[in-house]
Amino acid sequence: MVLFTVNGERISTNVNPSTPLLWFLRDNLQLTGTKYGCGMALCGACTVHVDGNPIRSCSTPLSAVAGKKITTIEVIGKTPVGKKVQEAWLAEDVVQCGYCQSGQIMSAAALLAKNKAPTDADIDVAMSGNICRCGTYNRVRAAIKVAASGKGSPAPAAAPAKKPAKA
Repeated sequence: MVLFTVNGERISTNVNPSTPLLWFLRDNLQLTGTKYGCGMALCGACTVHVDGNPIRSCSTPLSAVAGKKITTIEVIGKTPVGKKVQEAWLAEDVVQCGYCQSGQIMSAAALLAKNKAPTDADIDVAMSGNICRCGTYNRVRAAIKVAASGKGSPAPAAAPAKKPAKA
């Protein structure tokens, strides 16, 4: 039996301890925000936090998370840092296809939880294991900087109100 916590809920399971955490989250808990990308811990789509650290859930067996706290994309926005990251993602229009974005957000949130003012080099290191086939890397970097600043991007100017046409 493996015991751990997922998004604040205590989990006890008899699932094979060698089962990858990714598949347990998706198949047993229906937490499908964590994505399968490569299955070899190379792309970052499956990133979750284990005790606050980003890990690749596709290659992490359940036995490795015994007694630990797992946080997934489903609740990261309830944390102060996660909320800032998600807001910055929207403000900077980061998402294109979106497939990699839950992993990207999880890695960015872990970085900012430990480093409130990351340099470009810090961002490069923290995000290096996250692949985006759409190439949104510049927007990811911009969003991380916005989240770190706590200011947010300026809102787009509202379109001027149209006057009703005369009949």
